[in-house]
Amino acid sequence: MNDFQDAPTPPTAANAPERLWFEDDGRTPNSRYPVLCYRGLTLADGSPADALEALFAHNGWPPQWRGGVFDYHHYHARAHETLGVARGQATLVLGGEGGRAIDLHARDVLVLPAGTGHCRHSASEDFELVAAYPPDQQNWDLCRPGDTDIATARATIAALTTPGNDPVGGAHGALTRDWCETNKPREL
Repeated sequence: MNDFQDAPTPPTAANAPERLWFEDDGRTPNSRYPVLCYRGLTLADGSPADALEALFAHNGWPPQWRGGVFDYHHYHARAHETLGVARGQATLVLGGEGGRAIDLHARDVLVLPAGTGHCRHSASEDFELVAAYPPDQQNWDLCRPGDTDIATARATIAALTTPGNDPVGGAHGALTRDWCETNKPREL
């Protein structure tokens, strides 16, 4: 998508993301950065999955797969992740085993910093999402609380680069403001 006219529409102020914070619970590291939750994005006509993939790719987050979310608690230590709901609805638990239930609907997007626990609690039969990762983090891992050495996971997460672009808002999106080291959200 090099042609400006083909570029996806950036989010408006009405689509400013919710910011959700989750602390390290001793089994799931979570992150010092907030989860970003964009709601009800306006997408290009056609397939919502195609539109989400185009949006993420345009903003430097290559899409990797379409599908659902595992029904067990897990996190990724080697990659930040974005999940865009193409159709249906689901309730995910974010933040680990004692986390918070979040309802998601078609055209919602989550940006999960590495270490953020997530699990599918329930989903409609037609639930489908698109997943994308920063270009230098395409080899994501699957970590489960209690099965993964948390000290190693914390060190892996600390060594990750911060993406240069928000998968929804690009270079001027919420991620570039909320995850920047000079504006460190809070220490855990």
